[in-house]
Parts: sequence; structure tokens; C-alpha cells
Amino acid sequence: MLRLERHCCPQVVWAPDHALCHDEDDLTRVRRWFHRLQLHVQSVDYVGARALFAEDVVTFGTFSAFTIGREATEKEQWRQIWSRIDGFRWRLDDLRVIISGDRQTAVSMAQFESIGYTEEGTPYERPGRCTIVLGRATIEHDWVAQHIHASLFQGIPARSFGTKPEHRPVL
Repeated sequence: MLRLERHCCPQVVWAPDHALCHDEDDLTRVRRWFHRLQLHVQSVDYVGARALFAEDVVTFGTFSAFTIGREATEKEQWRQIWSRIDGFRWRLDDLRVIISGDRQTAVSMAQFESIGYTEEGTPYERPGRCTIVLGRATIEHDWVAQHIHASLFQGIPARSFGTKPEHRPVL
């Protein structure tokens, strides 16, 4: 199990990204990962989003308790949600990041917002939170998600009934 290096800098509540032992480039790349996923969700771009996730990603989410693999995650999670919501965006002003001492693993926690729709088409706010474990082979590589756990806040309907078409890759 990976041991996080906590001795080099204490967690400081007022730090911009609440990161432990971070390098600004690492945080910039984590933020870039979140921005890219946001664009793919907003445009219902499943194909483009694939590169952001490890082939053997493990996910917990709204419609499946435990999903293993990018293909299964796309089928059981993304395709059940992305085309049925609007306005998806991360609240990155409150992003939390913990980066391992070797800078090859990051645990990121963020809240998100979106608009869901009842069966009658009435919009409702659909906020939630997500924990994402990112990894990379070397610090020169971009992050890819190895694990993701997304959940809606208490009392938010799990199903949304919006309809948007799938689009070509945006990036």
C-alpha cells in the first residue's frame, strides 16, 4: 500500500489546493484532468474521455456499486448519466489534492454541480462529490484515473431523464 509522505509539509487549511507535498506543476496537471473530464461530460464525449481513465479503472458510482474496467465504466456509469444531465461542472475552488512523495499518485476530492430532469422534464439541482485516485508512470506523464467514487448529496434523485445526443471527441 502506498504511504503518503506527510512529513515534508503539514496540511494547511488555507493552502490553495490543500495539497500535501505538492509541486505546482502536479496541481496544474490535476486541475487540467478535471477540466478535460468536465468538457467531455458536458459534450457527451465518451470516446474522448477514455484517455483520462486507466484501462483497468475501478469505480463506485450512482448506478453500479463496483465497476472494473474503462469499458464497463463507460457502459454502466457514463452512458447512464452524461446524456441525461446538463451544466456539469467541478467546483475547483474547493479542490483537495494529496500527492504521494514520489509524485506518481494523487488523491483528489472535488464537488460537482449539474442539472438533472424529472420524468416530466422539470429541472433540479444535482450536486455531488467525487474522490478520484490519479496515477502516472512518471512525473512527465499526464494523470489518468485509477479509481473514482462519485456520489450525489443526500436527497438528490439518482436518475435524471434528460436527453442529449453523443458527440464527437472535443479534445
